[in-house]
Amino acid sequence: MARKGENIFKRGDGRWEARYIKGRELSGKIRYGFCYGKTYKEAKEKVTLCKAAMLSGAPLPEPGSRRRLAAFCREWMELEKGKVKGSTYVKYDTILAKHILPGLGGCFLPGITTRQVEQFKQGLLDKGLSAKTVRDVLTVLRTVLKYAGAQFPGGLPAVEITYPKEPKKEARVLDPEEQRRFAAYLRADMDECKFGILLALLTGIRLGELCALRWENVSLKNRTIHVCATMQRLRNYENTGGGKTKVVISSPKSDTSVRTIPLTENAVRLCGRYDPHCPTAFLLAGTERFMEPREVQKRLAKYTRECGLERVHFHTLRHTFATRCVEAGFEIKSLSEILGHADTSITLNRYVHSSMELKRENMDKLAAVGL
Repeated sequence: MARKGENIFKRGDGRWEARYIKGRELSGKIRYGFCYGKTYKEAKEKVTLCKAAMLSGAPLPEPGSRRRLAAFCREWMELEKGKVKGSTYVKYDTILAKHILPGLGGCFLPGITTRQVEQFKQGLLDKGLSAKTVRDVLTVLRTVLKYAGAQFPGGLPAVEITYPKEPKKEARVLDPEEQRRFAAYLRADMDECKFGILLALLTGIRLGELCALRWENVSLKNRTIHVCATMQRLRNYENTGGGKTKVVISSPKSDTSVRTIPLTENAVRLCGRYDPHCPTAFLLAGTERFMEPREVQKRLAKYTRECGLERVHFHTLRHTFATRCVEAGFEIKSLSEILGHADTSITLNRYVHSSMELKRENMDKLAAVGL
């Protein structure tokens, strides 16, 4: 809590942070300066010196002098807070708190070297973190270092960051027999949740998008579904509502994720059976009370276990849909837009899994040209 009349706070990490008005942007927005101390007195002394220097016209203390990386991380997070989606902000905050601050937060700038970053990277890999997670951590670190470098006249010494290679994993895809068996299981004793899961298998919609889908987004007349929102359970970093996490409905992950998906006649008939004629009702519940992603994942695990299927996650349905589309001769650009991808290369590299039967069929085409 800030001392009365002062912009001095005790932070979660035990340090004191003092803010002062450093100037204004062209838009009129206030630009703050930050001072840090182990005690309230130390932070106040530092901010008093900065304010006095501004009034006298003297140069402020060297921007990066005796400042640790942790200070720049927090400043950068403050700037990002109003720029990125809540889910992205939580991701950044988690990466900083779990990895960057414990590993490099105590280092002074300029002083971080390529060797230190390489050792930091290797330490993350030695802990068993995946190559993708380590890449995410290093991407945030690179951005923070770029921000910090802008605070130093002439910038910071170059730090080379190399990313670990991600081993390519073959995604789980239901083969045609498994897909028929699972669809028959869902239809046998269908409720709203099973209906939603089957619809995902028929459209390739993401889990969060399905959970946020309302009946006003479904047009039986036009035979379409309009995807314009997603649902996530995120860490409640603002501590509103008292819980550690909260469910958030927001815009999808990217502009291309906002899309309209055409429905097959089979899917239209399915939707017609469960239409509650209430536009604001959530599709997975049939009422205005939603079903969150982790509950859907629990039910999917139960359904696949009872159906005798192994290693099936919700994203398996999306991979399966994409693979069936390719096997049916789908034009890739159309498939990419239906899946909500920004580029067809994402569709081809991540979501298209050619079966042995399709490979053999294509190889047999060589016979037609005498090979």
